[in-house]
Amino acid sequence: MPRKADATQPTAPETPARRSPCPVACALDLFGDRWTLLVIRDLLLGRSRFKDFAASPEGIPTNILSDRLTRLLESGIVSQVPVEGGKRLAYELTEKGRALKPVLAAMKEWGLRWEEGTQVGLESRS
Repeated sequence: MPRKADATQPTAPETPARRSPCPVACALDLFGDRWTLLVIRDLLLGRSRFKDFAASPEGIPTNILSDRLTRLLESGIVSQVPVEGGKRLAYELTEKGRALKPVLAAMKEWGLRWEEGTQVGLESRS
């Protein structure tokens, strides 16, 4: 018979439910929506502040931007760092986040080759 959980014992944080153990599905669970890779792109380009991400030409709504940054923090893809001379925090990619650079580079090359009218602009050079 299973024991009841002791209310005084700390519980382990819940891990997010995964659709499957497939590595592609797991990666898509982290950054497979319409906005997250654009935030990662901006971080790779040196942007680091909420206002910088909000000013991207794609026009991410601020409530969605807040949610995506929280998810990226929780998943260890970004971290927050103090801004020099201020009380605010900026975002930076962790090693895990920087490892996405070749993924974005491959997507850029694919888009340039296969999607008519695409071009490398100031916002998407990587």
